[in-house]
Amino acid sequence: MQSHVVGLAVTEGAPVFELAIPCEVFGRFRDGFPRPWYTLRSYAPSGMTTLVSNSFAASEPDGYDGLTQADTVIVTAVRDVYEEPVPELVAAIKAAHAGGARIVSLCTGAFVLAAAGLLDGRPATTHWNHAAEFARRYPAVKLDPDVLYVDDGDVLTSAGTTAGIDLCLHIVRTDYGTSVANTLAKRLVAPAHRDGGQAQYIEAPAARDDPGLAPILDWMRAHLHEPLTVTAVARHANLTERTLIRHFHATTGTTPIKWLTAQRIGRARELLEAGTLPVEDVGEAAGLGAPANFRRHFIQATGVTPSAYRRTFNTRSAAGRT
Repeated sequence: MQSHVVGLAVTEGAPVFELAIPCEVFGRFRDGFPRPWYTLRSYAPSGMTTLVSNSFAASEPDGYDGLTQADTVIVTAVRDVYEEPVPELVAAIKAAHAGGARIVSLCTGAFVLAAAGLLDGRPATTHWNHAAEFARRYPAVKLDPDVLYVDDGDVLTSAGTTAGIDLCLHIVRTDYGTSVANTLAKRLVAPAHRDGGQAQYIEAPAARDDPGLAPILDWMRAHLHEPLTVTAVARHANLTERTLIRHFHATTGTTPIKWLTAQRIGRARELLEAGTLPVEDVGEAAGLGAPANFRRHFIQATGVTPSAYRRTFNTRSAAGRT
């Protein structure tokens, strides 16, 4: 079995952190992980040294053309979204995609993918701070600035900075399964999966202005299995329902009920992935009710049935199939 080649496009002035994420995830083999692991190769403009941020530099004699030999191509954040992408890079990305490569952007790397025409008519995301400019320049893209990343099959995009970790772990999860991705997340001391989207990180004054909401969220998490309503949560918080909803949206970017449902789906996924509780009982344990209601919510959130999800991601089930 041949190693999966990940081609990393290095651009002038690229942030070191975004470059380090794929290097750490795909370019480093760790004891106990599947073999073959990924093979990471970096590519910069041909015939020159490319200065990235913080005095780091990269050089590549073959230039961006080498990206066409990769199975997955990653374009990290760019120095300035108002600069036009290097034509050589745009052409290489187009050719790599046409050749069947999976194309990935981290943060503002989505501007390069959009310039290449790969995002037209497709869902995508980028850093929330540049979403307005992205939407203005690329109206054909179905931009969703609220999510951490978008997986549209052969083209994937992530939000700002640390969301690149989320997307790279998602790619490992897709290629090697949940168990490997979870183990890698632990090695990185990073969450294997984060709930919510960018809204919870935008500007942050909402959390500073209303620090009292954190105990409410903790209380809701502790009572996921109970039939919570906005009225019940507002009563516990000693707030009016209108005030609760306003503060909740300002802090989390969503409504109390939608946030609660997302937390319950997350709990159900945990139970399906690692637990032995019968599928028909998982919905009740996660607070999603009877099997029919649980199934409806789960399919809406994940696109698959609870049973199919367990067959795919439960390590005990996988072991039983080998």
